[in-house]
Amino acid sequence: MSRRPARGFTLIELMVALAVAAALFSAVVMGLGALTGAQARKAMGELGAASRSLYDTAALSGNTCRLVFLLPKDDSAEFTYRAECANGPVTTSMDRDQEIRDATKAAVEAYRKRGRGNPAGAPPSTSARSSGSTLLDVLDSEKARVEKAAAFSAFTTPEIQPRKMGGVRVSVWTSHQKAKIDSGLAYLYFFPQGYTERAQVTVRQGKNVWTLLVSPLTGRTSIVDGEPEVPKS
Repeated sequence: MSRRPARGFTLIELMVALAVAAALFSAVVMGLGALTGAQARKAMGELGAASRSLYDTAALSGNTCRLVFLLPKDDSAEFTYRAECANGPVTTSMDRDQEIRDATKAAVEAYRKRGRGNPAGAPPSTSARSSGSTLLDVLDSEKARVEKAAAFSAFTTPEIQPRKMGGVRVSVWTSHQKAKIDSGLAYLYFFPQGYTERAQVTVRQGKNVWTLLVSPLTGRTSIVDGEPEVPKS
């Protein structure tokens, strides 16, 4: 009785087996990553390095810099962050709005002085009109000047590059916020006077939770386990 020769794997069967093995390996790696918090640890290290570098950049250049976080609503989506710097020592948006109001008030007073002798609310004198600018022109010019000085542009160095990272959840709190931001845009500012905002950046991966603390006076960063409460004052 003759024996039938042993049948080997076909190419298609080998490809299917390799695909299944790759999927299982990927699942194991992802599972181990979630258990150890590898992605969260990586994010903590990169954010800490970027914060220290931007603190030094702002202090040495005399320009305000900031980290910009784009935090997704979906847990499965990637979060991104990038660095930006302004052309001067601008402040946060709230202070910038106040600066625009102050500049507007000063412009109105200066415009009225040019038309001295006119009662409040009366049309400016011929000498004021001869300057070729109306009050609206002056106000628009002042607002444009403040906003131009406050404009931020992308800033990159070998140490600070735009980053995307998935598999983690991030929330950001700074001293001018009442609560943490966990979706949408969040900002962390670094000022040329050698200080920054007091900040907490929390990163979660599975059951692993770490928080990056940023010191306002020194720019130093430290990492603590868990999620500290947001300071109330």
